[in-house]
Amino acid sequence: MNQTAPIKQDIAIGVRGLVVGFGEKIILQNLDLDVRRGEVLGFVGGSGTGKSVLTRAVLGLVPKRAGAIEVFGRDLDALRPQEHRALEQRWGVLFQHGALFSGLTVRQNIQVPMREYLDISPRLMDELASLKIEMVGLKPDAADKFPSELSGGMIKRAALARALALDPDIVFLDEPTSGLDPIGAAEFDELIATLQKTLGLTVFMVTHDLDSLYSICDRIAALADRKVAAIGTIEEMLACEHPWLRAYFHGKRGRQFDPARGRG
Repeated sequence: MNQTAPIKQDIAIGVRGLVVGFGEKIILQNLDLDVRRGEVLGFVGGSGTGKSVLTRAVLGLVPKRAGAIEVFGRDLDALRPQEHRALEQRWGVLFQHGALFSGLTVRQNIQVPMREYLDISPRLMDELASLKIEMVGLKPDAADKFPSELSGGMIKRAALARALALDPDIVFLDEPTSGLDPIGAAEFDELIATLQKTLGLTVFMVTHDLDSLYSICDRIAALADRKVAAIGTIEEMLACEHPWLRAYFHGKRGRQFDPARGRG
């Protein structure tokens, strides 16, 4: 799709020629992608095509074989360790299924990034954790609960609170509404949209959820054939003739949606 090229200062994440593989299997091949500052970008693709792999490559959790990744104009390969550590404080991550530490309370989970990166008093950490708990819509008594005592929706909110612990500029969300019932998923979408507007976040969201794409995403990028096959607004994606996109947006589950009405 033809997109007006944003100026470099407007790019939060820039990926060029990315190649990632495991053994002989190539997962991503010459992938290019720009995530604009302040947008909610939904990233979609078939199961097992490498959506989460891209997130992990940007975060440095899986190695790349070729290509360049820039975050806020900084080439990650060119950063000294202390510079990379400083940049890490500008992003937060909500992993699929929450990935909370089972032996820690919600408060302690939220404080993990604070203990790693900040030199602040325990009292201030407690106050900040309470603030994050309130921000994501959890009740104050959730602070002392362990993950095993939480519902699926509460786990997602607690994990989001941890992702926001350091007041990041970018939030990576990996299937944030998976496992939630439709009401819970809609409420979580609304929470993400509210936080994005209030905090001015850039949101990179890997998702399968068509409702999320329609309701909160400014643009959508589709992964197919090991690269970004198309990127644009929901209307542009609906008009795209790529076979996978047509099957995804116009298949049996996609027909219930009308872009003129939003949710079906």
